[in-house]
Amino acid sequence: MTTSAPSDHKLITIASGKGGVGKTWLSATLAHTLARKGKHVLLFDGDLGLANIDIQLGLTPQKDLSMVFAGRITLDEAVTSYNDDGNSKISFDVISGQSGSGALASIKPEMLQKLGREILRLEKSYDYTLLDLGAGVETSVTAFSSISEHIIVVVTGDPTSLTDAYAFIKITKMRNPDSRISIVVNMVKDRHAGKRIYETLKKACENFLKFTPGFLGSVRQDEHVVSAIRHQQPLLSRHPTCPAGNDVEEIAKKL
Repeated sequence: MTTSAPSDHKLITIASGKGGVGKTWLSATLAHTLARKGKHVLLFDGDLGLANIDIQLGLTPQKDLSMVFAGRITLDEAVTSYNDDGNSKISFDVISGQSGSGALASIKPEMLQKLGREILRLEKSYDYTLLDLGAGVETSVTAFSSISEHIIVVVTGDPTSLTDAYAFIKITKMRNPDSRISIVVNMVKDRHAGKRIYETLKKACENFLKFTPGFLGSVRQDEHVVSAIRHQQPLLSRHPTCPAGNDVEEIAKKL
């Protein structure tokens, strides 16, 4: 892991109101996309209740967050490097949760605060640090959101996704009125549909919260995504020119 700090670094949280919207897949694909652009990236699995970034990437980390909380290792020592099989020069760092276990979901607030401080220290060594959070507004989600300079909320066209995303945005803005929030609409038929879904959420935020969330773009429904997840590989390694991959690359440019 590189220890020198770049002159500019960004801490980005990726969240959602509900599960099943492709948030973790988007986090991993964004990390890979930024790494392909030559950025030094850390992908942090902040879904303490149901960590699975390592599974999606086909990683078998020897160290994870459970060992950090147990005091056996430091956060720096929990870093595992993901190397692109198709190009050995492309890699990004990953800090995994404890896959298949909900044991970390009940971590005490003071331990979360300590972890937040450690993340803020560690992220200075990277161009981009992406925090993939659990769905909803549980304690760990709000704690990690509070340290981020940019929060990306992932939604789909499902009505419950939109209502839960609105609830997340409302609570986030109540606790941190200055928070920067942007929307990504996932699994849409086309970009026009993604824009319409965003406009629905935007209207609710403007009417009731007096706030306009940004729009980073939408990601089209793509069977190649399912294939990549099934084979535990990043989408851009397995299907580098597919529609969903192109959409994520467009989103990465806006970051």
